[in-house]
Amino acid sequence: MNKYLSISEEVQNALNNNKPVVALESTIISHGMPYPQNVETALRVEQTIRENGATPATIAIIGGKLKAGCTPEEIEYLGKKGQDVIKASRRDLPVLIARKEDGATTVTTTMIIAAMAGIRVFATGGIGGVHRGAETTMDISADLEELAQTPVMVVCAGAKSILDLGLTLEYLETKGVPVIGYGTKELPAFYTRHSGFGVDYRIDTPEELAQAFNAKLQMGLKGGMLVTNPIPEEYSMPAEIINKAIDQAVEEANRLGIRGKQSTPFLLAKIKDITGGDSLAANIQLVLNNARLAAKTAAAITHLDK
Repeated sequence: MNKYLSISEEVQNALNNNKPVVALESTIISHGMPYPQNVETALRVEQTIRENGATPATIAIIGGKLKAGCTPEEIEYLGKKGQDVIKASRRDLPVLIARKEDGATTVTTTMIIAAMAGIRVFATGGIGGVHRGAETTMDISADLEELAQTPVMVVCAGAKSILDLGLTLEYLETKGVPVIGYGTKELPAFYTRHSGFGVDYRIDTPEELAQAFNAKLQMGLKGGMLVTNPIPEEYSMPAEIINKAIDQAVEEANRLGIRGKQSTPFLLAKIKDITGGDSLAANIQLVLNNARLAAKTAAAITHLDK
């Protein structure tokens, strides 16, 4: 066992008994939403996973420990501390551990800790990717590199629509990451179901997702699998409205010189303000939708192991 890893008793019991477990990130708690919606949403997502037959494992770094499974009190702590918690990517782990500090895990670090714990499925909102203007800024999320090397299935609503979706897909192709559309051949774009870009394969059931991921693992192929699950139709935002808000937010970020790990929290907060909170409501619904699919897929994977 990794001496820095702390697995909750609930999660460890599920893993020991080949029960389905779904990892959840903590950046969405500390950096993705305001308090108290962040805590309410995190607990609601955990409950949704339980209702769909799996055990939730919210992942974070608390006091220098890699936590796979947070208590409600720890989730409350992360939510109240908010953006004072360091947004932790792969590069941050050694120093945070050595200093015994807190960290909110991104897609990257959630994948790392989930893999350490033996958790194979992870539900999130949207992954990071290639930012607009990356041909000059080189602003590319570490999430893409992690997907290329860490064996965890990531269930999301596509790449965040603040990104350059075409370049993000090209990068994933170069790294050999399968991009699956759940019930669709089109890449969903986080707040909206449509992007105009295609995915590698359409898969329509959790059982087939499980079979594809299991085959990848059995072949010893490096890296994870990206499952893009469109936001439910009733919560999808019109593309023209969200794109206008994104363009406005990106323009302001450029004017203020906001770069790197601060970009995504700034843009999401700005888009929420521009849309009068509609984007936050959509964000919550797409995370719940991904949690349901991830739980059913994790259950299907455990059945293959029996």
